[in-house]
Amino acid sequence: MDKFRMIFQYFQSSSESVMNGICLILAVATVKIYSSFDFNCPCLPRYNALYGLGLLFTPPLALFLCGLIANRQSVVLMEEWRRPTGRRKKDPGIVKYMCSSVLQRALAAPVVWILLALLDGKCFICAFSSSVDPKKFADLANMTASDVQLFLTKVPCKDDVLVRDNPARKAVSRYLRCLSQAVGWSIMLTLIVVALLARSLQPCFDQTLLVQRRYWSNYVDLEQKLFDETCCEHARDFAHKCVLHFFDSMRSEMKARGLASPRQGAVIPGESGSEAKGLAREEGEKDLLYGLANRKQVNQLLATWYRSKPALDITRALQPPPGEGGGGLSRRGTSCPPAAPQHTDV
Repeated sequence: MDKFRMIFQYFQSSSESVMNGICLILAVATVKIYSSFDFNCPCLPRYNALYGLGLLFTPPLALFLCGLIANRQSVVLMEEWRRPTGRRKKDPGIVKYMCSSVLQRALAAPVVWILLALLDGKCFICAFSSSVDPKKFADLANMTASDVQLFLTKVPCKDDVLVRDNPARKAVSRYLRCLSQAVGWSIMLTLIVVALLARSLQPCFDQTLLVQRRYWSNYVDLEQKLFDETCCEHARDFAHKCVLHFFDSMRSEMKARGLASPRQGAVIPGESGSEAKGLAREEGEKDLLYGLANRKQVNQLLATWYRSKPALDITRALQPPPGEGGGGLSRRGTSCPPAAPQHTDV
């Protein structure tokens, strides 16, 4: 269990590595799904283009949505974009940085699918076989217009009686496959060049904004995680206190009615009832309730967190109490000047 807990904590602390791993898994799954998919073009007028283009773009759209769902930062992005300003102003640059990061990871699997489909050529042949100019092929010159259209529609179905062992069908299929592969390789080369330019030219620009936006985007993600963990811990402690209070009240009521057994009413040897209550009260003061004793107060706390998050300024928390020299973080907090407003607000 300790090993699983360490792995889980590592995944929680390094969300970027997790997202990269999820993108890689989706890309590998895309290759596996496409290789196992049985492609069958309908070879019917007005349906070839619909089927081919649908198979070329519909699965990438589904993979794109799956990438958005799997990426936790997409939810954090929407919360940061839609939250009220409150005491913490919103920085549009951070929202743009998070949106760019989410889109880059979500587009990995769809791009892999489109490139595989174009390099394979089946979808392209099915979608555009009816749009080929018959004048480019000498074998189609002796056919009528209706025969040519029917022949081009049957090109993706090599086992059809009309086009079986026909050299014109092989020529049209080879032409469309070469065109599809050319488009696929062009897209791949363009993406590689863009990625190379982005990687090479990035150090040439001012890195201050990039570092700040990366820092505060990670801060927003980690802050939400810590808030959720603290809420879970507080809810557990609150439920524990409510359950203990219920059993304590029921035991008192049963005692008053004379229904409590001697075992239920027994106390721990060496401790009186007042001492046990005092220890329980002392233990309750050390819990995480922080004075929140009912549902209304908890709801008010959560509403305050959502509507008006605390300002990103901990200089007061780092200052030592009056009359004390303080040490460690306290001395560090008093010696460091407060950060600039544009660096401390998200």
